[in-house]
Amino acid sequence: MSAWQLPFVRPASLADRHFSTVIIGAGINGVGVFRDLCLQRVDCLIVDKGDFSAGASSAPSRMIHGGLRYLENGSFSLVAEATRERNLLLRNAPHLVQPLKTVVPLSSFFGGLMSSALKFFGRTPPQRTRGLLAVAAGLRLYDLLGRRQRVMPNHRISRVPPGDRSLFRSAVRWTATFFDAWISHPEWLILELIGDACRDQPRSAAANYCRVMGCAGNIITLRDEITGALVRVTADTVVNASGAWLDRSTAVLGGGGPRVMGTKGSHLVLDHPALRDALQGRMAYFEAVDGRVCIVYPFLDRVLVGSTDIPVDDPDRIETEPEEVDYLLEVLAEVFPNLRFGRGDVVYTYVGVRPLARSDADKPGQISRDHSVVLDPPSATRDIPVVGLVGGKWTTFRALAEEAVNEVLKQLGRPRTASTDMLPIGGGAELPVDAQAVERFLDRLVAASGMSRTRAQVLLKRYGSKALPLAQRLAASGDMPLRHAPGYSVAELSYLCLETGVVHLDDLVIRRTLLAIRGLVTDAALAEIAGIAADALGWDAAQQHAELQACATALRERHGVRLSPVAADAPASFDASLMTPQALGQAST
Repeated sequence: MSAWQLPFVRPASLADRHFSTVIIGAGINGVGVFRDLCLQRVDCLIVDKGDFSAGASSAPSRMIHGGLRYLENGSFSLVAEATRERNLLLRNAPHLVQPLKTVVPLSSFFGGLMSSALKFFGRTPPQRTRGLLAVAAGLRLYDLLGRRQRVMPNHRISRVPPGDRSLFRSAVRWTATFFDAWISHPEWLILELIGDACRDQPRSAAANYCRVMGCAGNIITLRDEITGALVRVTADTVVNASGAWLDRSTAVLGGGGPRVMGTKGSHLVLDHPALRDALQGRMAYFEAVDGRVCIVYPFLDRVLVGSTDIPVDDPDRIETEPEEVDYLLEVLAEVFPNLRFGRGDVVYTYVGVRPLARSDADKPGQISRDHSVVLDPPSATRDIPVVGLVGGKWTTFRALAEEAVNEVLKQLGRPRTASTDMLPIGGGAELPVDAQAVERFLDRLVAASGMSRTRAQVLLKRYGSKALPLAQRLAASGDMPLRHAPGYSVAELSYLCLETGVVHLDDLVIRRTLLAIRGLVTDAALAEIAGIAADALGWDAAQQHAELQACATALRERHGVRLSPVAADAPASFDASLMTPQALGQAST
């Protein structure tokens, strides 16, 4: 396998194969288990009823954080674990995970002290805005818990000068500043973990659009969601990592009672240059009038705002409601009164369901974000044990996976031989870190591919050290930029189609690229991309039309993208005369 290939299979190729472990759910937690087991040389199959990372794993706040607000609930071990995992991700995936300076606006001195104390002892307090003393105490503890593999400076408290309150509401008197981290493209990190896993254990495999239909004895029946064909594999153990769908998967496997509940978190992406400039590269972490903690920070050339926390019953039937959009815009207007916000600023919305352990808490924010591993032993109809992952945060996926893998290894009677804690991920391996090393790497990339330095920089940010072999492949195909989205090239999208398990057009547009979340998908761009995907994947005209219509509908109805209902009728044409040197220089992250 070359450095730029990723290993994906269709279900038909799995028929009658045996795997030591079958993992259900290819979100971040399932893929974390897959990567760790493969490192132990355990042969695994990971499957998902949809695309890789298509559930909650593709819809986080894109923060990699310790969970400052969980301290009020007394979740010290969770925060300590999450801050350590944050630090490890900054080390292991520096091409995708970057530090994020965070500012907390404060208006009162004593506010929230009694409220925080009551929460700590499990009481439901009246809502009070947290003040300077409560936040300072929390941040001191946050610094202490995050001391392992320390990569972040300690927090600081600053008084806001009277003439320097233009960003926040006039009542703000102090700001607390600390550091967490953010991830540019979580879906890509998941694909990289799969690639790393199959490099270490070539007998392993990953299949999307592959649903588990049942388990009898040690036989697991799978259905190809594209063709409807059934295939059977055998296994020694099963891992249920299906997140908010855990209870449904457990029922299919035969065993276990209800263990999870879901709350949905909606996010907005704004095209708002004034707000982005005012934030100065910082995240604002603040409370709404109802006590809900919200965030807003610069995300590439946009601004990301989140999030809501609403209980849901069916994780397959969720969308960002108009009321949620209005709520988040109203919160922004309250915190930043000198700026104007409207629905016209919103270029993209997304929502995911947090898989939380079942709880009787009065409010969603009081439900623990901790995780656990449960074991369903063999049953009357199933001869193999099932290891289940309950709860979990995106940031702590590696630690949860390690815990689950230890249980799987116990069931298999095999020892742990390696740890993932200091293991680089994908393009984070051998990535240049200092400025001089980066320039030398770019020199090599330009020399090997003949690309412009601007394009080389884009690929380095997007793919890390894997940009070098990928650039050589793209250059061999001409690396012609898209007419309507010149930050990507025809060859790059073809590569993504062919080597990363793309089945549907929305896999490419929403999860393999950053085009959708950055609000760069227009009718013309979508038609152009559909034409490239059709050529790469061998779609006929009818399938291309169907994929275009389905993707346009998903973008309009699930993500608030302003597309014409007749987008599928737009021609997927290319005009080589427009592929000028100026266009080549317009590539962006």
